[in-house]
Amino acid sequence: MNGEGRTRLPYLAAAAAMTAYCIGPIVFMALTAVSRRPDFLSPGAGLEFTAAHFLEVLRTKSLHFLEYFRNSLVVSAVSAALSVSVAAPAAYAITRLEVPGRTAVLFSALAVSMFPQVSLVGYLFRLMTSLGWINTYAALVLPYTAWILPLSLWILTSYFSSVPRDLDRAALIDGCGPLEALRKVIVPVAAPGIFSTALLAFIFAFNELLFALMLTTDHHARTIPVGVALFEGLHGEIPWGAVMAAATLSTAPVVALTLLFQRRIIQGLTRGAVKE
Repeated sequence: MNGEGRTRLPYLAAAAAMTAYCIGPIVFMALTAVSRRPDFLSPGAGLEFTAAHFLEVLRTKSLHFLEYFRNSLVVSAVSAALSVSVAAPAAYAITRLEVPGRTAVLFSALAVSMFPQVSLVGYLFRLMTSLGWINTYAALVLPYTAWILPLSLWILTSYFSSVPRDLDRAALIDGCGPLEALRKVIVPVAAPGIFSTALLAFIFAFNELLFALMLTTDHHARTIPVGVALFEGLHGEIPWGAVMAAATLSTAPVVALTLLFQRRIIQGLTRGAVKE
């Protein structure tokens, strides 16, 4: 092995270890979902494939899996749309308008996002109770939007800063106002960044657990993470096959979206880091 190969070997080993660390739990989850026995790794157990766990999750009405899945899709999509709709004009103003303290706005949003969820959930519960919103979509959409907004703002600010200002000037010369320039010129140019931001916001909301656990009470508004976490058998045992099947089904759409649009996601996240 030459010198270059010896130099690359540690990096390849580290990359392989990181890949195994990230993918290993997902593989184990999928194998448990399709195995008759959750202890298939035990000596002499063996791996016997079956689709019974998936059928159980989809057909057992008392598990309410489809309702949980619908709730997660609705809440995550609305939260992502709202956060991006607010973050896009804010990012445009920060990158285009000479407003004093605009950097402070960014860092303030970052500071607010660092508050742990557990420190806020008690106040949120009291607020939603007073509004009569417990176990409704609104009780999740508003906290999710506020929680995702700093992430969306930072990503879009980084992306908008890479869009040439000559486009704005041309739009203003043609008679567009600032908002019209944003809508007709900047948004189409920044579409990859906006899309990747919306997708990341959707994934963040889709995976959230604590707010959904505290602010919902049943399948009418409860989301997938909480629904799967509360799966329980007839006698209190944990049905690992059904739990892993539900987790696999709920993870599949997110994985599919990421794989399908990975090029756009990478383009949207990295373009703002390169000075053009």
